[in-house]
Amino acid sequence: MRWRTILLWYGFLLVTCLLAAVQAVPIDIDKTKVQNTEPVESAKIEPPDTGLYYDEYLKQVIDVLETDKHFREKLQKADIEEIKSGRLSKELDLVSHHVRTKLDELKRQEVGRLRMLIKAKLDSLQDIGMDHQALLKQFDHLNHMNPDKFESTDLDMLIKAATNDLEQYDKTRHEEFKKYEMMKEHERREYLKTLDEEKRKEEESKFEEMKKKHENHPKVNHPGSKDQLKEVWEEADGLDPNDFDPKTFFKLHDVNGDGFLDEQELEALFTKELEKVYDAQNEEDDMVEMEEERLRMREHVMNEVDTNKDRLVTLEEFLKATEKKEFLEPDSWEVIKPTLNGFMEVVMQGGKHMVLLNNNVTICKVPGFPLLDSSTVGIRWYLQDHRSEAENKVFELYGDSKHVR
Repeated sequence: MRWRTILLWYGFLLVTCLLAAVQAVPIDIDKTKVQNTEPVESAKIEPPDTGLYYDEYLKQVIDVLETDKHFREKLQKADIEEIKSGRLSKELDLVSHHVRTKLDELKRQEVGRLRMLIKAKLDSLQDIGMDHQALLKQFDHLNHMNPDKFESTDLDMLIKAATNDLEQYDKTRHEEFKKYEMMKEHERREYLKTLDEEKRKEEESKFEEMKKKHENHPKVNHPGSKDQLKEVWEEADGLDPNDFDPKTFFKLHDVNGDGFLDEQELEALFTKELEKVYDAQNEEDDMVEMEEERLRMREHVMNEVDTNKDRLVTLEEFLKATEKKEFLEPDSWEVIKPTLNGFMEVVMQGGKHMVLLNNNVTICKVPGFPLLDSSTVGIRWYLQDHRSEAENKVFELYGDSKHVR
């Protein structure tokens, strides 16, 4: 279990990924009814796909290393700096022969898999004359120079590669969400263009009505505030709100008992708040937006509580957070709203280009004139209304004269 916890410090926990076998009590039942029950052996939870192209290899290496007693003992005493520096990887030299043999086998299988992928790609490009060994260099999660042996270098490379890739996960999700909202709005506008004026007005009216319905919801508590946690305590845990105790709350929701609230355990706390706003049965509610809101809530709480930025919340960090003014008297919390004006369609040579809000874009170029004299060249930009298709001048530059709408 310690090994998996260390990996969580390294970012191996995704929003939908828990690399652990846990003894968990579901959070939406009354815990008071299970306190005196006999312990039972829980089924092992299979870790979901991390999304990495070497996901299966990563999980297999973890499973094999956890079987070695010596390695487990070292992990009990290790801190995150030992892992970051690569010192812990050196302990691989002392694991049992059986474990080393199994790791060697896993690496050979992974190298073979990568070579097959490369060959399939080259065959599809009808370019089989390229050097496979050179192409293997693009994979940074193993030492391709020694394809037959799993060495300390391989463990170090695997940890660093997974860490780097998964630490970018939240940023990637935000970017994907922006693109999703942009495309959704773009498709809506394109659909409106296919309708006659009467139908278009009906659709616009329906759209505005759905917006109002979505925004009409109960108050959402500030994530991580006393009000929010007390609501979980009462409605999800089935306990008396007058008996709310932060330490007990922490232990109830540390479902795998490792002494931390990890990212998935934190996100589970926001389910009740999200249910106030989103319902999969309602046409006006977008479940993709709900998951983006869940991510926002978790990031906010982590930023406020996780003082050492290891992506895990300790009991000490949690209790300190409950003493802050923000915990007792939080600011209001506004859920995200659909990005209706989050992009522009820019018409340039070669067609339309969609640009996200706040992103930089080159709107126009004048071929053959790398340097232009603004005293002799005038520029006008127009913005087309997506409803009426009317063009409105938004910017004009000529000489010393500049006009911005």
